[in-house]
Amino acid sequence: MNVLFTCGGTAGHVNPAVALARIFQERQPGCRILFVGADGGMENKLVPKEGYEIRSVTITNFRRSLAPADLLHNFGTVVNMQRSKKQARAILDEFRPDLVVGTGGYASYPVVSEAARRHIPTAVHESNAVPGLTTKALSRVVDRVMVGFEESRAHYDNPSKVVVTGTPVRGDFFRYSQEEARAKLGFDDQRPLLLSYWGSLGAEVMNQKMVDFITKECYEGAPWRHIHGAGRDFPWMQEELLRRGLKLGENGVEVREYIYDMPLVMAAADVVLCRAGASTISEITAIAKPSILVPSPNVTANHQEKNARVLSEQGAAVLLREQDCVEDTLYDTASLLVRERSRREEMARALRGMGVPDAGEKIYQTLLEIMK
Repeated sequence: MNVLFTCGGTAGHVNPAVALARIFQERQPGCRILFVGADGGMENKLVPKEGYEIRSVTITNFRRSLAPADLLHNFGTVVNMQRSKKQARAILDEFRPDLVVGTGGYASYPVVSEAARRHIPTAVHESNAVPGLTTKALSRVVDRVMVGFEESRAHYDNPSKVVVTGTPVRGDFFRYSQEEARAKLGFDDQRPLLLSYWGSLGAEVMNQKMVDFITKECYEGAPWRHIHGAGRDFPWMQEELLRRGLKLGENGVEVREYIYDMPLVMAAADVVLCRAGASTISEITAIAKPSILVPSPNVTANHQEKNARVLSEQGAAVLLREQDCVEDTLYDTASLLVRERSRREEMARALRGMGVPDAGEKIYQTLLEIMK
């Protein structure tokens, strides 16, 4: 069996495809896997690290502006679309897939649409609550559309094609109970744990707010434990906190450059303070972790706020917009949730009601069905 996955642009598009590739290799001995991404996309680094071959097509996005530079960019995109179609045909001719699955990103369009034209079984999976342009366009030609949430079904023209499968997350996130994770981290008290991070690279605006956040919690005697992932802002954050006379680590407040053991730390956490990208939403839903979501305002079609709103409207998360994080709002919101155990338990119940713990298995079975 030959299975082709096409994805890119963000880790939220790549991670589900990698999880599915592993399932196919476990269940189908001798299964060959190929990934297709976009020239220069982050997927060209992420996928090989997972042990898979990746090819690329030349594809760019459309900009929603009439500025001269953007019009010129869009003309280049039209040219690239024709080029990517030829590249997609060549890849399909060579690999001869039995199944083609797109999990988001512009590279998915030429590959999946050409596979559908050839009557190869095709499907798309959308991790975000609201579909992007690529997924919405491909939903008209593929055999199945797989989505993470029931609320997403209404965004598609043909709901009968849509299957609510959830989004697969790495098995590591299910490895530890909260008690096991706290013991492994060496916690010797019962203080709740707040986990905060703003993506793998961090976010300077939010990290500036976290300096004041950490300063206040330290002055108040560190009423909870706190692990913060600063990303690329770690050097200046560390310097500023030291300038303020704060000794981190000794009082249970820790700032790291990267949180390499994220599944362990998230399992131990009582509250997660983070962005609302597709991967993050999938992880906190899968393990029913109460969270305060501060969506990035700098993403296409404001999809992070739409993701966060799906959870907040079900009582499964707190939505706090970046523009509303003024003065002590962020700190006060986190402090209230950390202290209100009953509210956290209600949020966890709501998350369990929305989550699909066996998402990978459900997607695998859905894909087998369209191949019959």
